[in-house]
Amino acid sequence: MSQRNSINFYFSFVSLYTYIGYEVFQSLVKRHDLEVHYKPIDLHAIFSASGGLPVSKRPPQRQAYRLVEMQRWALARNIPLVLKPKHHPSNPEIGHRMLLAAIANQQDVRAFVGNALKVLWVDDLNIEDAAVMIAVADKSGLDGNALYTQSQDSAIQSEVDALTQEGVQRQVFGTPFFLYKNEPFWGQDRLDMLEDLIVSNRAPIALP
Repeated sequence: MSQRNSINFYFSFVSLYTYIGYEVFQSLVKRHDLEVHYKPIDLHAIFSASGGLPVSKRPPQRQAYRLVEMQRWALARNIPLVLKPKHHPSNPEIGHRMLLAAIANQQDVRAFVGNALKVLWVDDLNIEDAAVMIAVADKSGLDGNALYTQSQDSAIQSEVDALTQEGVQRQVFGTPFFLYKNEPFWGQDRLDMLEDLIVSNRAPIALP
């Protein structure tokens, strides 16, 4: 029996473009039977390490253009999208910790990730509200209360920090960020190039 190819998927539940590309990414995963390593990271810590800026600190020209791009991608992907969520920016740590608890339990987290990405960008709810995230887990076929309780373990927090540091070390600077056979792909608009690498089986291009 051949071993499945795997992909490292760095993301945050507050990441706009992770939401925009998530279903397309999952379709790619299914087509090529990939094993996904879900790696939720602290996006602000990643920005601090790499020189990136959160939306509110970007020049007004870039902020205005971002709103245009958001609408174009929503049309291109045929998905709903809240342009200015009431609770953005916010801290996704509750959901990230619950996700890592579910992964530790070897549970299927695909639906939970997808629904958690919709909290800000579709449902316009507060991702920092534990009740909201518990409901998201329940909706995704998981036991939200149990995951929330489990997520309070200090080992889970240590894992959140460790994944962020891993991202820094692997030169992740934004989300979504994919590593397939050590070739990096930043952004959901690079999924076609990622699939080309998978299909062509060419030699990966590694970071210097």
